[in-house]
Amino acid sequence: MILIANKRTKPETLLKSHPDAILADVTSKAKDGLVKLSPFYPHGGIPVPFSEGYTATCVEAVWQGLKVFETCDVDVSLFENDTMRNIKRTTRKYGKPLGHRKGVHGSELLDYIEARKQIYIPTYRWMLENKVGHIIERLREASKTKTIILLDYDTNADVENPKKPLSHASLVKAYVENTYPYGDCATEESHQLNLF
Repeated sequence: MILIANKRTKPETLLKSHPDAILADVTSKAKDGLVKLSPFYPHGGIPVPFSEGYTATCVEAVWQGLKVFETCDVDVSLFENDTMRNIKRTTRKYGKPLGHRKGVHGSELLDYIEARKQIYIPTYRWMLENKVGHIIERLREASKTKTIILLDYDTNADVENPKKPLSHASLVKAYVENTYPYGDCATEESHQLNLF
């Protein structure tokens, strides 16, 4: 079984209700290999949706790079950021967000929820399938017999909820459990092929 919890919650609080659980930090602050599940982790070579010839270092660079503000359009320089820092683009600096451009040179602006569905969720899935298959397989096997609590700063698993950022831990859970939103997960056979 896999659960999602806020990383700021004290471990002893989480373990009260699930004393035998494994706490697994999947944020950019993780101290082990699970940091590779963070959307900020610089795997490199991540295709930018609707942008032939463009790749990015990490999922968050894609998300932030395609964001459009009142005073600033797409920022392709973010696609090269491999530091796990200084990737977020804020309203304080750029003004009101207008949406996400559907591709580096696209004319269409996607609203927040549609951008989640067409940019963030597919990009994160590509990363899960192509960069961390071995971690997903270990989580899938361990979750059959153990309770694993994935720690994330955001716990919103509702793709349609615009009030809170989408939890990437919820996407990990969904992928492991073959319930990933907006498209069927790959078969067990293809998961095994991705390990090599």
